[in-house]
Amino acid sequence: MIRSEAIPNVAFGTRKDGDGRSDIAARLQISAELDIPSDWATISQVHGAHVVEADHAGALGDADAVLTHRSALPIAIATADCVPIGLAGLDSIALVHAGWRGVAAGVIDAALSHMADRGDPATVAVIGPHIGDCCYEVGDEVVKAVGVSYRSNTRKGTQSVSLLAAVRDQLGAIETETLFSCTLEDDRFASHRRDGTKDRQIAVAWL
Repeated sequence: MIRSEAIPNVAFGTRKDGDGRSDIAARLQISAELDIPSDWATISQVHGAHVVEADHAGALGDADAVLTHRSALPIAIATADCVPIGLAGLDSIALVHAGWRGVAAGVIDAALSHMADRGDPATVAVIGPHIGDCCYEVGDEVVKAVGVSYRSNTRKGTQSVSLLAAVRDQLGAIETETLFSCTLEDDRFASHRRDGTKDRQIAVAWL
């Protein structure tokens, strides 16, 4: 697990850590390593902008951001090229799953707004491993959706888009730590773009 320094109770998994959402053995191992309960709150990610608040463990339905104010209740998301983001306020913590569709749909703003509306705005963020513009070949529709100002080029010279730059801009002035490694280039991570895998690495957060 890769631990955040900015938000010590956010951790990003690698492929070998397994998908603790569905793999009980992986969840028990991850929970023991992080010294957290093994009952997690999870979401079914749909590349949208819906936010759910977790007050109990288990599956919480379709969403792309999950937050909690409850102590000792780990929340988790999973990615395999999309951007995992942790957000922390004084008394709450959130995880955001942001692929290009989520970035375009406003999932980051939705999560930030939800935290602010609950009276505990995010004061710090951490961005985890995801596909870099070095390798993220996209069509014109993705560039248009994310924003032409984020257009870039891959190492091969093909059209790309920087999800990292878009995410940083959407986070605004919030103090942000970036734990970047390109999931396509770094084989420690699952990458759907690299090999079409169904494997995912998880991000876990807790109070």
